[in-house]
Amino acid sequence: MSAFEKPQIISHIQKGLNYTVFDCKWVPCSAKFVTMGNFARGTGVIQLYEIQHGDLKLLREIEKAKPIKCGTFGATSLQQRYLATGDFAGNLHIWNLEAPEIPVYSVKGHKEIINTIDGVGGLGIGEGAPEIVTGSRDGTVKVWDPRQKDDPVANMEPVQGENKRDCWTVAFGNAYNQEERVVCAGYDNGDIKLFDLRNMSLRWETNIKNGVCSLEFDRKDISMNKLVATSLEGKFHVFDMRTQHPTKGFASVSEKAHKSTVWQVRHLPQNRELFLTAGGAGSLHLWKYEYPIQRSKKDSEGVEMGVAGSVSLLQNVTLSTQPISSLDWSPDKRGLCVCSSFDQMVRVLIVTKLHKI
Repeated sequence: MSAFEKPQIISHIQKGLNYTVFDCKWVPCSAKFVTMGNFARGTGVIQLYEIQHGDLKLLREIEKAKPIKCGTFGATSLQQRYLATGDFAGNLHIWNLEAPEIPVYSVKGHKEIINTIDGVGGLGIGEGAPEIVTGSRDGTVKVWDPRQKDDPVANMEPVQGENKRDCWTVAFGNAYNQEERVVCAGYDNGDIKLFDLRNMSLRWETNIKNGVCSLEFDRKDISMNKLVATSLEGKFHVFDMRTQHPTKGFASVSEKAHKSTVWQVRHLPQNRELFLTAGGAGSLHLWKYEYPIQRSKKDSEGVEMGVAGSVSLLQNVTLSTQPISSLDWSPDKRGLCVCSSFDQMVRVLIVTKLHKI
């Protein structure tokens, strides 16, 4: 691919904020996004921005008692577009951004900070009930149905006597019909655990030797296809989730992506073979996954095992001197992306020429 054909990552708009921003998410079916974080005075903040004439307009600022760590629109309808958030005190709240004074749903979900959140069953993505999953420093991963008050519908916690590990990242997947659904969780010691919510069982686990910062299936609403896991020491792993071997698990390929922590991975919604990784040195890398000629083969015993593909770097750019803390592709406009970094900046990016890949 020549330099002229390569995708380009262009910083379209950047804006300085007066607080530490932990997460940002596009509001579906709009040119708006939300940023979440905490003010120096220790309170939480949600801001709603809209892109207008090549600039950002602040539409609403909502201050809350506790710093807000993470958010998702994944369990809401396209009509309501409610935002679910996890905060430093372990609270799960769902907000109507039009009337944000009191949450429409509230539960003390965890004993400690909610580090990570994901949603499924909303926005027309994924079959089955709308559900939210939260992962916390308290070592538990819990699944919530916003229609059911107080108690989680599933609670994955360490067994008696097992050390509790800090859960850093969670992701829904396999939601291709009314019954099937999985949650994948990544922990500070490198553990990755795949929980089957239909059978309420641990389906698979592995360890990538370094803290797992971000997990994402290439799509939530299909039979499991690929899973990307990023880690503290600059590596990411792509697992082929189609074929599970009884002892070897899922085939994977790993790549040294950044010189520092890979904080985030996000697949392009319009092309699941492309994904962005965000690094601790303020850089973004755009990758393409290539499938092998055959995705499975038989081992010496005649049992099916997966075959991993390969990844190639399409483009990279350094945006900041500080880590990029969050990243989100627009679900509606291909190549439009928002990211936040620990230099208290939010940036709207345009990635060009993606349709040619």
